[in-house]
Amino acid sequence: MSEKSAANVSRETFDRLKAFEALAVKWTKKINLVSSNDSQHIWDRHIVDSLQVYQLAPTEGDWLDLGSGGGFPGLVAAILAKEAQPARRFTLVDSDQRKCTFLRTVARELELNVSVLSERINDVPPQDASVVSARALAELSTLLEFADRHMRADGIALFLKGARWREESADAKRKWQYVEEAVQSETNPDAVILKIKEPVRV
Repeated sequence: MSEKSAANVSRETFDRLKAFEALAVKWTKKINLVSSNDSQHIWDRHIVDSLQVYQLAPTEGDWLDLGSGGGFPGLVAAILAKEAQPARRFTLVDSDQRKCTFLRTVARELELNVSVLSERINDVPPQDASVVSARALAELSTLLEFADRHMRADGIALFLKGARWREESADAKRKWQYVEEAVQSETNPDAVILKIKEPVRV
């Protein structure tokens, strides 16, 4: 399968994704956006992951990406939305100043509707977002705390999780009640994207 068919996007969006990939490779050499082993597989391991998240999200509403790091999935979602939903706003949060500089550089060069907050998540005012996403950030219980603070009542959280996701979910359900759907990852047979709605602390 070609990269373009994997993305199933317009030529303009595909070109932006490739430009983002090139910037990520360049900056990884300086600030380790992804591991050195992953730097040659950014499309397959990171961009495709992010494409899956975008496809599971509603098509409207503000999007909050937590612990954005190298921009996965937040920047990828913003690139995909640029043509399809040009008014849609994306807020990316990361406490690492260098990574935030990278995120702002990509947003500026690709003219994305993105704001970057260089803060700890707990210090960010409630965002009332329709979509809250995170990848490789924290245990599910902690992510639900973030979602409870920052997500609209009718919003959706999209969390990429690895092989321990069932264990994390069982632990989270001791503290939280929520609607959960696990969608199999296309890039890792042990991983899922958790679609979570209506989190309520118990």
